[in-house]
Amino acid sequence: MLRMLPTLVFVMLLAACSKPPKPLAPPQQSHEIVVVTYNSPTTYFVNGNNEFAGLEHDLAKLFCEQLGADYRVKFLPVSGVGEVIPTLLKGRAHFAAAGLDINRLRSHLVRFGPAYQQVQPQMVVNHDSAEKISNMENITGKLLAVPEGSSDAERLATLAVDMPGLFWREVPHSGSEELLEQVAEGTLDATIADSHLVSIVQNYYPNLDIAFNFGEPRKLAWAFPNNGDPWLYQQAQDFFSRIQRDGTLHNLMDRYYGHSERLNTIDITGFLSQMRTTLPQYVELMKQAEATTQIDWKLLAALSYQESHWDTYSTSPTNVRGLMMLTEHTADKMGVKNRLDPKQSIMAGAQYFQLLKEEIPGRIAEPDRTWLALASYNVGLAHLEDARVLTQRMGLNPDVWADVKKALPMLTQYQHYSTLRNGFARGGAAVIFVESIRTYYDILAKYEAKNTLTSPPPKPSKINVAWADLRTMALP
Repeated sequence: MLRMLPTLVFVMLLAACSKPPKPLAPPQQSHEIVVVTYNSPTTYFVNGNNEFAGLEHDLAKLFCEQLGADYRVKFLPVSGVGEVIPTLLKGRAHFAAAGLDINRLRSHLVRFGPAYQQVQPQMVVNHDSAEKISNMENITGKLLAVPEGSSDAERLATLAVDMPGLFWREVPHSGSEELLEQVAEGTLDATIADSHLVSIVQNYYPNLDIAFNFGEPRKLAWAFPNNGDPWLYQQAQDFFSRIQRDGTLHNLMDRYYGHSERLNTIDITGFLSQMRTTLPQYVELMKQAEATTQIDWKLLAALSYQESHWDTYSTSPTNVRGLMMLTEHTADKMGVKNRLDPKQSIMAGAQYFQLLKEEIPGRIAEPDRTWLALASYNVGLAHLEDARVLTQRMGLNPDVWADVKKALPMLTQYQHYSTLRNGFARGGAAVIFVESIRTYYDILAKYEAKNTLTSPPPKPSKINVAWADLRTMALP
């Protein structure tokens, strides 16, 4: 206990010499919920449509909707996972929604809400190091780094007691995504990241390998101050109970992670290569089509790659042709004279896709509206409607892609398609089609806006409690 005193005295002196931050108003009084988070593909980011997105973003927005129409959420992004809990403990946010896993240190400092996701921490290396790093003993002498304030840093400190040769660097103002990029670029030998993030980042950097699992799976949850508003904490308990029960949580998980493992390394490597060499000659035509149809050019690029691999002369055995692989019937309908002309093909494909989106019932919101329209581009609108009927028969939601994609493969089974209006269809191929396009789109969005932050990190408070200080304060 005595070794805690210098740190505690130091923090108290800082607080005495500095003006404390203005306390947040109780949520029931202000009707504003302040949420601390940080930029990551698994938490909070700007998507390809220049809109805020991310699992934590969507969960927090839904939570505020549950509280009432007059409640609003304000996100407070910090520059790394190590700043999330210190910011919460300074009283600058009502809770943290930042993909935090529940560990011993954090549990001393905050109160966690219900666990909503389980992830597996993984040691990640570059292809060139995969054979050399297969267990913790191989890490000795390697350049290993983890984000400051992460659970991985805490576990490494525990392991170092029995492994005196274990060294690593804790990087401040950082998340795991940046370190994964450094591993891919060869400036780091290894880092540790959670499985859901690794599966996403591997789509951008196919030279990343998983060397081994680092410890046991972890549970993620929101974090609340120990002295926080009990009403808000109870509301969060009720919220997660409801969204787990009614399928909302499952659908959100599918939205962000359901397609991340669809493609293999060869698929991604080929796409990245053609993205740099072939795509540039068609980008302007795709942007012209976007201006006409309001269909994101990156989605058109992903769609055309899935269809033709950007080969303007591509032709199928059934005489489907061109960059957008138009049938003769669709080409005639859209006024295309030459399906092999990239300009005609791209514009017609975009306009046809726009028509398909308009045929989707108006009550269906984005992004499900887009995913369902993509499925109809592949399998046909009539067969998509059959799948939606089957989805409803299964007791699932026919307006949600995560549920409809469970029914689509069943269109090849006689006991199902024989009861539907339009008969047999290769619905499983439509699922692969849509999920692959979703991944290609994410890659394009990533490379177009690489290293873009949603907003500048907040200015540091004069009362600056370092993560190392919090560790000392929490653990006797």
